[in-house]
Amino acid sequence: MLSKIAQTIDTFITRQGELTSLLIIPLLGVVIYEVFMRYGFNSPTIWGFEATAFIYGMHYMFGISYTEVKKGHVQVDIFTSLAPRKIRAFLSVMTTLVFFMPVMTCMTIWSGKFALTSVAEHELNSTSWAPPVYPFKVIMAICFLFLLLQGISNLIHDLQILFGKEER
Repeated sequence: MLSKIAQTIDTFITRQGELTSLLIIPLLGVVIYEVFMRYGFNSPTIWGFEATAFIYGMHYMFGISYTEVKKGHVQVDIFTSLAPRKIRAFLSVMTTLVFFMPVMTCMTIWSGKFALTSVAEHELNSTSWAPPVYPFKVIMAICFLFLLLQGISNLIHDLQILFGKEER
């Protein structure tokens, strides 16, 4: 049962990561358009820089959970790499429970509260373009939730290794 939950989370996070990696295409389009307008016609846009920041921010936020499912985040494993598999799983369970889960739970809750406040106020950016920022705050909260879910999946995998029920 838990293995199926972890596998479902892993599959979902992998698919969303692959899909949202395509955000690089509109990002590239905005950058090329801005460079063309700025240097080709000496007529820079008022929205190009912010649009680039928003698209890149979404790309980055969606990528954090994808990077976690692929084990791509930096880890200092000088000592643990020499330890047996069950010891590594035990250390991973402990650090996940003590550090990762509390931090990501708080980040998910707090970013959700900020997003709800932003949506309720129809928050706009304080620039001359003044685009709405609440959709991006909602996306940020969702991405923290995705990372929290991936942490739960990793915890399940590590517990199964610790108890000899799964090979990862």
